[in-house]
Amino acid sequence: MTDLDFTSFAEQARLVAAGEVTSAELVEHALGRIDRLDDDLNAFAYVLRDAARAEAAERDATPAAARGALHGVPIAIKDENDVAGLPTAYGGAAFSTPANQDSEVVRRLRAAGAVIIGKTRMPEFGIWPWTETSANGYTRNPWNRLRSVAGSSGGSAAAVASGMVAAAIGGDGGGSIRLPSSFCGLYGLKAQRGRVSAAPNAHLWRSLGVIGPLTRTVEDSALINDAIAGALPSDAWRAPDWPVSLAEALAGEPGRLRIGFTTRLGAARADDETTAALLATVEALREVGHLVTQVRPDFPEVSVAFMAQTAAGVAEEAERAEHPQLLEQRTRTLLKLTAALRGRAEWAERAGIAAGERFAADFFSGFDLLLMPTTPTPAVPVGQLDGLGAVAASAKATKASGFTSLWNVLGNPAAAIPSGFTADGLPLSVQLVGRPNDEPTVVQVSAQLERVRPWAQARPALG
Repeated sequence: MTDLDFTSFAEQARLVAAGEVTSAELVEHALGRIDRLDDDLNAFAYVLRDAARAEAAERDATPAAARGALHGVPIAIKDENDVAGLPTAYGGAAFSTPANQDSEVVRRLRAAGAVIIGKTRMPEFGIWPWTETSANGYTRNPWNRLRSVAGSSGGSAAAVASGMVAAAIGGDGGGSIRLPSSFCGLYGLKAQRGRVSAAPNAHLWRSLGVIGPLTRTVEDSALINDAIAGALPSDAWRAPDWPVSLAEALAGEPGRLRIGFTTRLGAARADDETTAALLATVEALREVGHLVTQVRPDFPEVSVAFMAQTAAGVAEEAERAEHPQLLEQRTRTLLKLTAALRGRAEWAERAGIAAGERFAADFFSGFDLLLMPTTPTPAVPVGQLDGLGAVAASAKATKASGFTSLWNVLGNPAAAIPSGFTADGLPLSVQLVGRPNDEPTVVQVSAQLERVRPWAQARPALG
């Protein structure tokens, strides 16, 4: 059989379509890697061994004419999305009743032919940018097990970076796709607000959250985002349709673009190695023909709008808890401390949308893209929450997401793009922010960087 270790999602789909590999073989390969690696990494909350094998058998029996774009390929799902037959536990211990049906994202993945192999770890309700819980312990970084995978889509990042699966679904309400992608050497696109349905919920953390994949390649991200894009009438937000699919966008070139870059956003500053990686990316963009200049944008102050929506989003999810006595103490304290903020959630939504419109009219009237760091540093040690109460953890989390949370408030598409490694072998990342609703340009330029500064061939030493 073809060597499937670290084979991309799109390549796995091509292998199935060509009859070179079966869906059953892909599932067995994924299960074998999970068995070998997950005791150390703690990426998975649930593994659907029997169900995935049965689903793969169905995929292999499906006639070629009835197959979708993701046909036969295993994918993992972050534990805030409903998967029929499994609890939606939001990373903690306060939920136990299995979901009756799939969320809309999972339904679309299955409709496109993907095989759901399990659910991945996250911090409770996705509150923290490190995947650590009192119920489930640390999720560890495949590049260095003493380092964090960030969060909140940390289990998804660990699963993909280790080659247990080629892609996994995450969610991003303040950086939760981009931060783990940065720490784990992955590509992570946070799509435009309203791009992907949150059903059966009306939203994910009010206007902040977007569901999407973490992958090793830009092509994989485009393929999966194309399959899951689109809102339903029940969704609170709806983004305009793209003029072309992301896969079609990848087949073209963006032309010469005006790109601004900065190493700071408010109080957020990048360390030396992160800054050096960003400057190397600037040179690569210039070499492929773009006009790249250093800028100091007038970034809006949106911290209250972000905190109000986060507080409301967490509270709405916590109200669903079947066993509230099993919520983490930090979560219970946070809910008490932010009670007054929750009443400002609707104001915060309006304020964020208005700020996004002003920033687009200001900065994006003169630039096509904005380049900046994804995280201030490479992966930090595990145990970031050890001994911290809600207030200290919140202050620390604000610093960790200093380059990412703004784009959730404003709504713009933004992608974490691998940009090399530190001297001691940890992944580095840059963030590319697009105009409103312009994911096609973001992925086109991401693909240019992937061609001239390839990253997918780098693999962690897993033993």
